[in-house]
Amino acid sequence: MKSEAEIKKEVQERYSSIATQDKAVNAASCCGATTPSNKIYNIMMDDYTQTEGYVEDADLGLGCGLPVQFAHIKEGDTVIDLGSGAGNDCFVARHETGITGKVIGIDFTPAMIQKARANAEQLGYNNVEFREGDIDDMPVNDNTADVIVSNCVLNLVPDKQKVIGEIFRVLKPGGHFSISDIVLVGELPESLKADAEMYAGCVAGAIQKEDYLGYIREAGFKEVTLQKEKPITIPEDILSKYLVQDEIEAFNNGGTGIFSVTVFAAKPGAKTVKPKIKLSDLQSDCCSPESGCC
Repeated sequence: MKSEAEIKKEVQERYSSIATQDKAVNAASCCGATTPSNKIYNIMMDDYTQTEGYVEDADLGLGCGLPVQFAHIKEGDTVIDLGSGAGNDCFVARHETGITGKVIGIDFTPAMIQKARANAEQLGYNNVEFREGDIDDMPVNDNTADVIVSNCVLNLVPDKQKVIGEIFRVLKPGGHFSISDIVLVGELPESLKADAEMYAGCVAGAIQKEDYLGYIREAGFKEVTLQKEKPITIPEDILSKYLVQDEIEAFNNGGTGIFSVTVFAAKPGAKTVKPKIKLSDLQSDCCSPESGCC
């Protein structure tokens, strides 16, 4: 088994390459890291193009949700984005905080930080900053953020509980998070779990859905709410790189589910908000190839 340091190094190297890839390549693969699929639909990402504050040059097509849409960001808030990439979610969050708020993006890939800072400078956003660092050891003081968001990043970190503990530490009392990520129901085949490309592709590093929600509760968060859930289908032409045909059929029919979930939770304290839930999102099965709506 690889060490945490080895896993982080592999992820960092792949995301350094992803920083210079075309968005279309990222959208046709798993988090931009796997071999692009020849299927004409986005495997994980949601469409940001109708979202206020969206900046096309900052959208690398790496997300699996729209966490800022559910995040209850208010004018003047301090917001932290974990795994900020080229800055897309930071700029959407900045639209919500206005000029009186502050947005901090954290990423451990220097190429992403450089790209995000260039985007912020071009936009003239003086209240958006990007800090290089690990999200399981954030370069942020205690009780700093009103809101934390993240889009398909926690699954890339070996120690999820440590990240969740850091989120709790950095949030102000009464602060909250809205985070989109990949979780599992059932076990992945060993050949998928052992592959570095599938780990960087936001699949092999995902944990069981109930464990994920359990870690959030154990950290001391309250109001843990599943705001959105959608199934993720990995196309056969990607699976065939790791599995033979019999294994692909067994995987597709074996009850294993890969899901993008957006989860809300609040740190105990004076400030509370009612989490947004869209029943239509919870009931959606949009991301199967057969549905034709992705």
